[in-house]
Amino acid sequence: MKWKIDGHVGGSFPNHSFWVVAVCLGILLCGSDGTRAATDKPASVPDKKAFPELRLSLRDAMQAAVDQNPAVQIFKEKIAQAEHVADTRFGALLPNISGRVSGARRRFFFGSFGGNPSVSKPIDFYEARASLTQNIFSLSLIQRWRAATTGIDVANLDSQVSERDTMATTGLVYLEGLRAQKAVDARQADVKLNIELLRLAVERKSAGMATTLDVTRARVQLENERQRLLVARNDFNRAKLNLIRAIGLPFDVRIVFTDELELIHVPEQTTVDALLIARENRVELQAQKHRERLAALTLSSVVSERVPNLGASADVGLIGNQVPDALTTDNVQVLLTVPIFDGGQREGRISENRSLVRQESIRTQDLEYQVTLEVRDALLTIESAQQQVAVSQLGLKLSLKELDLARERFAVGVATNIEVTNAQTSVAQARDNHIQALFTFNAARVNLARAQGRLHDL
Repeated sequence: MKWKIDGHVGGSFPNHSFWVVAVCLGILLCGSDGTRAATDKPASVPDKKAFPELRLSLRDAMQAAVDQNPAVQIFKEKIAQAEHVADTRFGALLPNISGRVSGARRRFFFGSFGGNPSVSKPIDFYEARASLTQNIFSLSLIQRWRAATTGIDVANLDSQVSERDTMATTGLVYLEGLRAQKAVDARQADVKLNIELLRLAVERKSAGMATTLDVTRARVQLENERQRLLVARNDFNRAKLNLIRAIGLPFDVRIVFTDELELIHVPEQTTVDALLIARENRVELQAQKHRERLAALTLSSVVSERVPNLGASADVGLIGNQVPDALTTDNVQVLLTVPIFDGGQREGRISENRSLVRQESIRTQDLEYQVTLEVRDALLTIESAQQQVAVSQLGLKLSLKELDLARERFAVGVATNIEVTNAQTSVAQARDNHIQALFTFNAARVNLARAQGRLHDL
């Protein structure tokens, strides 16, 4: 992906003695008034050309969104979070070593409170110990660690889903920008046409072949088209802002679209083949299968709490009244823990996780239905949009021919410019229909690529 960023290019003034003399005379003649005028001059609006220019194709925009969009970055952070959870679960299977050092001075109580109570002299007491605990066998901890590693796979797949959703959304926003740009071009063509028709009406009025009403009607139509042009330009600027937001770029960048709305050949696919490709490439289906596995492992970890656990611990240290005279003591033990009864808490958690497993199974079926719907809908839309483009092209051609005939009839005085105005309206509608048909077709291409998990091949 290549971006072309053009900065502002300044000019240079010719170096000639004439200009030096002229500037000096101007300063002498203007004096303080000239200085005041320069001071009171309002600040100029920044030139749009001073902003960097970014030329983007559809592919560039979609790839840039993957690199810059905040939603994608958040899912990448979730991958790191899942990895840390797995490290925590694995740490529970490793030895746990700790140490402590203490020094104290103590006095011991002798006797009884009813007799002659007394205390000993202060005694120094030093101790340094190290302890180790190790889970020798815990099926529940093992299953928890396996579930955490599966969670990493789920996070990775969810990140890929987020990337593809962002690419699809950005692609549709890019196409909306192209549609808005086409609308601006169409409105400019309408304004140019109305200027020509107004000139024709004025000439015919000067020749006595038209009335003031004809000229006024032409002026009204021209102003209406100028109004539509302003609205189209505003929509185009808003579409560029939406694209900048979808990608995650600074708003000072000037977006330049390098692609065009056009009819592109799409290879024909049967519904069966299209669905087969979708089932192989849709990351959502893979992620959902891993979620089912994650739920099953979580359930297994809770069920495994019924299995006895075997652990070991060791404790070794130095103890004495003086550090050089400290003696070594140690304690080593093996501990077998057998769960008997916990008030039914474990059974409740088992039932809860079994319900979660069933929920994931239902979500898998629903997702498969959703993928099938998206693929079928995209195929139907592409087929319909191709027909719409063909019909809109024919309609635009016929409306332009109707406009030429109406203009000729008006020029020779056979008809009023009402026919011309109606023909203009038909041309504007035909142009809008053609733009919308092209947008629908290309949007369907993006939706089909997303439904089949092939956005990178778009």
